[in-house]
Amino acid sequence: MFVSNLPFEASEENVRELFSEYGTVRSIQIATDIFTRKCRGFGFVEMEGHEARAAVSGLDGKSFNGKFLRVRFDDPRSKQRGGRKRN
Repeated sequence: MFVSNLPFEASEENVRELFSEYGTVRSIQIATDIFTRKCRGFGFVEMEGHEARAAVSGLDGKSFNGKFLRVRFDDPRSKQRGGRKRN
């Protein structure tokens, strides 16, 4: 799942704690600034299918440290670079 609008104070530990309410968290990757090591505001969380669906419905729009999370499924097939699909 793609998680955006994470606060700068977000860490793997507190994101894991938040998502573990909905099931087993397989992995977490939080994008951090290379110099400050603070969260850049987004990351990825991996969970089982039914648990992930529960997490999306339960956490999307929920306040986390003063910011409203955006949680959605990440579809690697839809990633495009350059803005336009080529045939």
